[in-house]
Amino acid sequence: MVARIVIAAPASGSGKTTVATGLMAAFAAGGLAVSPHKVGPDYIDPGYHALATGRPGRNLDAYMCGTELIAPLFAHGARGCDLAVVEGVMGLFDGAAGQGELASTAQVAKVLRAPVVLVVDASSQSRSVAALVHGFAAWDPAVRLGGVILNKVATDRHEALLREALEESGVPVLGVLRRAPAVATPSRHLGLVPVAERHAEALDAVAAQAEQVRLGCDLEGLLALARSAPELRADAWDPGAALRPHAGGAVVSGLPRSGSAGAGAGAGAWGCPPEAPPAAADPRPAVAVAGGAAFTFSYAEHAELLRAAGADVVPFDPLRDEELPEGTSGIVIGGGFPEVYAPELSANSRLRKAVAGLAEAGAPVAAECAGLLYLARSLDGKPMCGVLDADARMSERLTLGYREAVAVTDSALAAAGTRMRGHEFHRTVIEPGAGPQAAWGLRQPGPRVEGFVRQGVHASYVHTHWAAAPETALRFVRHCAEWAERAERSG
Repeated sequence: MVARIVIAAPASGSGKTTVATGLMAAFAAGGLAVSPHKVGPDYIDPGYHALATGRPGRNLDAYMCGTELIAPLFAHGARGCDLAVVEGVMGLFDGAAGQGELASTAQVAKVLRAPVVLVVDASSQSRSVAALVHGFAAWDPAVRLGGVILNKVATDRHEALLREALEESGVPVLGVLRRAPAVATPSRHLGLVPVAERHAEALDAVAAQAEQVRLGCDLEGLLALARSAPELRADAWDPGAALRPHAGGAVVSGLPRSGSAGAGAGAGAWGCPPEAPPAAADPRPAVAVAGGAAFTFSYAEHAELLRAAGADVVPFDPLRDEELPEGTSGIVIGGGFPEVYAPELSANSRLRKAVAGLAEAGAPVAAECAGLLYLARSLDGKPMCGVLDADARMSERLTLGYREAVAVTDSALAAAGTRMRGHEFHRTVIEPGAGPQAAWGLRQPGPRVEGFVRQGVHASYVHTHWAAAPETALRFVRHCAEWAERAERSG
């Protein structure tokens, strides 16, 4: 039984991240073990959540992972915690375009049986705030609106007018926050600047957010509301148990060989018993995972699945490290901001050549979005790894949205015909947009093919969440193990 609360808003820009992060930090400073969560595919906010709580920020995305996985993933992240704070996405009832409540904050709150606190930007209203809050409280009776936090309140007189109006709504005011520049977090073309790029400043901002929330919010009332959440019956997701249904067949280093039973494109398994799969025999293949300031986008479950599948996960920083980790048998390069660091990435020619050499040798390489750009021939005219015969550049156009994807080509990540759901979020373009062997076929916008498959490389703009298809991690690690075995035999 974990106390839990969802921080939502009528619209983006209302102050959800400031309030949610401040609450996490304030409660953690008070001695509670706080589990941080974010609705939707966002990678940046969870970095601030992790800074506030000392625990990995985890996403709850009903589109990418399926509604059935929301409670198990929540229980996995919140295991052993006193309190879970869930930051919403966009407006409370906004979700996947054209699909009703799917992937909305409201849907996740209902699945988690969690009370909602609405953060309202009150900067340009007084009595009208009551009509707004009443509308959100009445729209879906299954969503329990437990209180309001008023943000960007100007003066004592403004606060009095807002409180007087809200007395008629029946929704309690649980906090009032004034305008405070110290709590602001800088933004750029894809949202907030990630923690990894401004760690010292981010620490100061989170501390300021915690102090603002401590002074302006009723922490005891908010904790009591969180503790009023009813029992949530859900077995915690477990990476080993998720892999077990896909781990049959002959093995290499404890992993199924290519083409063996269990290597297909199943939809994942929900509600598996909390058991680990058979342990991989040594040596475990080393999977190098890109990190550092240029590659900050990743889901915590990916590394957990790679380890459960039998890999040693070894981080490396393409901005600083001149060599890949010793014994690397595969590379994972997730999302981030390589366009911001193109000169520095280009200047690290030794690592670029090492990545290109491993890819040319046929080692598995999984690259999403920023990773795709890094593998290209160039980015904004700066030489990159040259693994792909393509060039990338910044664009004025934002590409954003959920995607339904079908694997077009067999790869180290997926067999042809595998269906997955993903998300695109970038202001860059790559030309051509697909190689002779494309990675995915997409329904929207389109239909079109996208991405590149070449030898062991799978590179695409589409972000995926492997918890929805754990066989992805198993397949990738299996290919890494097989490649390492072949490399060792060939000397």
